[in-house]
Amino acid sequence: MVRWTMYLLLCSFMAGCVTVDESGNVPQSMNKIEASEARVTLGLGYLEKGQWQRARDNFELALRYAPRYYRAQNAMAYYYQRVDEPESAETMYRQALKDSPKNGDVRNNYGVFLCSQGRYDDAINEFERAIKQPYYYLTSASYENAALCSLEQGNQPQARGYFEKALSYDPYRARSMLNLSKLDIETQNFKEARVRLFKFNKRYGYKADSLWLLIQLEQLAGSDSQADKYAGILKAQYPNSQQYQKYLANEY
Repeated sequence: MVRWTMYLLLCSFMAGCVTVDESGNVPQSMNKIEASEARVTLGLGYLEKGQWQRARDNFELALRYAPRYYRAQNAMAYYYQRVDEPESAETMYRQALKDSPKNGDVRNNYGVFLCSQGRYDDAINEFERAIKQPYYYLTSASYENAALCSLEQGNQPQARGYFEKALSYDPYRARSMLNLSKLDIETQNFKEARVRLFKFNKRYGYKADSLWLLIQLEQLAGSDSQADKYAGILKAQYPNSQQYQKYLANEY
């Protein structure tokens, strides 16, 4: 699944943190962007808890404080995605692009939306445009999103290229490491997959996904003893995982 990005702004030593209460009161010294940002933060918290109406109320307040603030627009568009109102989501994203055409976060998130609608070429174009925006620093995330969208489109060669670009910017990007290893296993490029998975496990420790890939790799490579070794680790560390259940069911 491609990833929508909405990081929380950190408080600076100069400006400090601002808060709002449930009544909507804000300090008089707070400017409109600060007020909007506080509401975005509250709304995202409610959204993750599944409190949809409270989330929407806060996003609407965020837009009332700063109608052209891209993070408020992004947050409301994301809300519409989560409640399956794609037409409203697209309208909000297009307004955000109109107001902030050079904002990479808006383009990345619009790309995620387009990919979820099966509009793969348009989505990948937005990821590419996000990467080209000045001062955009989530380059590896957008390349990874382009790769994941390419996989949904069924274009494995294109996905490989984007995963490789993501890793060139962030060599330990976990999802890209695992997906590129999976593509290598599928094309029987076992050496590259093995090296990358060893690198992954050294950095993050054994995970159910990486162990499952190693089991598949070693079985395809004809090394049953190594496959059994990793299966034993998977059983010991993740006995209730979906990956271990697949192993028991011989679902490769």
